[in-house]
Amino acid sequence: MDADLKALEEKLSGLISLCSDLRSENAQLRLDLNSTQNDAALLKANMAQASERIEALMERLP
Repeated sequence: MDADLKALEEKLSGLISLCSDLRSENAQLRLDLNSTQNDAALLKANMAQASERIEALMERLP
């Protein structure tokens, strides 16, 4: 019986540790996702600005 309880305790300890690791990883992934989304929005704005400049230059061509 003691061996069963010890095995269960070890399994629970491992599960708690895994859960903690996954929470930390999830938090980091959320930060990375937010950063990537911000970068994508900035790139999209830069592309729109470049497109406007090109269109303005094309209008000046004879």
